[in-house]
Amino acid sequence: MAEEMRLVLRNYGKIDPANIDDYIKVGGYQALAKARSMSQADVIEEVKKSGLRGRGGAGFNCGLKWNFAYQAQADQKYIIANADEGEPGTYKDRLIMEGDPHSLLEGMAIAGYAVGATKGYIYCRGEYPYIVELLRQAVVQAKAKGVLGDFDIEVRMGAGAYVCGEETALIESIEGNRGEPRYKPPFPPTAGLWGKPTIVNNVETLASIPVIIEKGADWYKSIGAPSYPGTKIFTLTGDVANKTFCEVPTNTTIREIIYGFGGGVVGGKFKAVQIGGTSGAFIPESLLDTPADFDSMSAVGATLGSGAVFVLNDTRDIVDTVKCIAKFFEHESCGKCTPCREGTMRMYELMKKINDGKGTKQDLALMEKLAGVMSIACLCGLGQAAPTPVVTTLKHFRADYDAKVS
Repeated sequence: MAEEMRLVLRNYGKIDPANIDDYIKVGGYQALAKARSMSQADVIEEVKKSGLRGRGGAGFNCGLKWNFAYQAQADQKYIIANADEGEPGTYKDRLIMEGDPHSLLEGMAIAGYAVGATKGYIYCRGEYPYIVELLRQAVVQAKAKGVLGDFDIEVRMGAGAYVCGEETALIESIEGNRGEPRYKPPFPPTAGLWGKPTIVNNVETLASIPVIIEKGADWYKSIGAPSYPGTKIFTLTGDVANKTFCEVPTNTTIREIIYGFGGGVVGGKFKAVQIGGTSGAFIPESLLDTPADFDSMSAVGATLGSGAVFVLNDTRDIVDTVKCIAKFFEHESCGKCTPCREGTMRMYELMKKINDGKGTKQDLALMEKLAGVMSIACLCGLGQAAPTPVVTTLKHFRADYDAKVS
């Protein structure tokens, strides 16, 4: 059985998250001091060399992203922690922030030093009001201790819009505008918040930084899958015995996560698992031995996403489940681009028609065609990924659809 390896959650349950002294006693802020003894370029090179890739879903090399902002010439740069954890079934960032908020602050301060930013924002999900208070308290304590130096952090609360998990929609929201994605390029590392170079990293990504600086890139790169090294936090929900979380090396298989940490399937036999959140792929039993790293998941047509693991047993109606997901995306589309605004609505209409027993085989073909258009024509990841549950269930669970159409 695979074993848990806690790097990001190394202090979870061991320290008082409301007391900075507890964090300092276990070595907190020493990585920041070490980083400041290095050149900015060396810090970026260390992060780049570690192979750390974004833990929010995009999987982009973190050090490479930082380098874009470092190279940009500007009088002001920003670091933003994306804590708008709106993906249903995902609560990994909440675990980090409620158990060890200073690891996030330290990661942000290291990023700020590396790229030359003196201001940071934490954009926290609106449904986490107590986390916002905990973070604000942590910032006050860090300023009082003087550990952040000239790096300032402000905590902003989102308003519950799923699309604000997209980095440019998040930036619009911080600027006081309607949360809608921007056209890219330019990308945030060159023109982000108020037009200034901005690094937007996920909470789990930033909380990984202190341990990388402390123990070195070579050590970190030796853990997990070579192309996506380190650990990943997974949150388990659905028809699984243990609705829990785990942090494991990235070469751990989906089967080990479900049957090892999750304790197996309850209420029936295994039917499917959706990895990465509501926009993730549904995976059949034949693919459970796939390592849960970014590239291995992509190779089987799935996504790692946020690390949410949603298990269904064989008593569940998978077509009805996907219809509910389609309804979610119809509601959450911001409406800025036509392919997403119209596409999510038409996709839900088709799924409802099929689930109600009124669909035809031509409707199935139409959904596949619509999904293909949305995946390339939508402005942001919301619309591009929204059809994924439909496409993957049509691929792996076609008989369930055929049983409902004429």
